[in-house]
Amino acid sequence: MERNLVKIQNLSVDTFTLDEALEHAKKGQVVTLNPEMIMHSGKNPDFAKIINNAELVIADGIGVQIGLKILGFDVRRIAGIEFARKILENSPAKRVALIGAKPEVIEKTAQNLKAEIPEINIVYYHDGYFKNDDEILENLQKHSPEIVLTALGSPRQEEFNYKAKQLMPETLFIGVGGSFDVWAGVVERAPEIYQKLCLEWLYRTVKEPKRFKRIFPTLPLFVLKVLKERITGV
Repeated sequence: MERNLVKIQNLSVDTFTLDEALEHAKKGQVVTLNPEMIMHSGKNPDFAKIINNAELVIADGIGVQIGLKILGFDVRRIAGIEFARKILENSPAKRVALIGAKPEVIEKTAQNLKAEIPEINIVYYHDGYFKNDDEILENLQKHSPEIVLTALGSPRQEEFNYKAKQLMPETLFIGVGGSFDVWAGVVERAPEIYQKLCLEWLYRTVKEPKRFKRIFPTLPLFVLKVLKERITGV
């Protein structure tokens, strides 16, 4: 399927619907883009290069959807956690690897996924507390997964996935942020009403006040930069 890309802060974003994105995601790197990542890319050209070289970039954060709307693009948000879950449910027989989160969280994530998707074939998993990428990459190559989900936080998971796809070009790599915490039952996902209103970020901030410092002032500054881009083109 041919990609239809739009630009925000010099980053390319796909305009696929959820179903189209699922159909397109066969191999390579999937970036689940949020405003924090966009702001970081403005200070780090190497990170911007990773995003622009990804095989699929979905507007994960509602802030990205709003930013694109300001620029005149009607792109619907695709929640990364839903996208990754659909990938697993649609391809239960494929070989899966899970990388990231705390040891007890990744263990519980694997257990819960096996219980909820009986056909799932998890061939390897490892927590995110490692310093030697090469060791993990070597293990991935040994197990030859077709799908790898990484929950290492940004930008680390994007950098890891970019490195990994050079070694395993036929594998699908998806950065999933805090999804393992939700799948493990450690963190409660926002109720459906919050999801429909695109206010999951607000629910999580109320539940986890420490997130406030991470979101603000990043989100307001992001909106201001996009408004400037709309007015000046830069």
